[in-house]
Amino acid sequence: MLMTEKKAGGDFAVPVWKQPDGQPVSCLEKVKVLNQNVIEIRQLAQDALEDAILMGCDEAQVRAVFYDLVAKLENPYGKK
Repeated sequence: MLMTEKKAGGDFAVPVWKQPDGQPVSCLEKVKVLNQNVIEIRQLAQDALEDAILMGCDEAQVRAVFYDLVAKLENPYGKK
């Protein structure tokens, strides 16, 4: 399930956060922090995309770099 957030630059979906067992994260403070993180990351990525396009970069390439960056993030805590 996704919640829609209204922000400058359009709507985007914030997920219902789940634990590894599939149960939703129930701590409201944790959910608040996770949602704030997503909102901040989205705005930073939006700004970076706009900068790249204004500097003449290929939009598809920039998006591919972003996808690759996220795909290569490491879990410092190992699998749980």
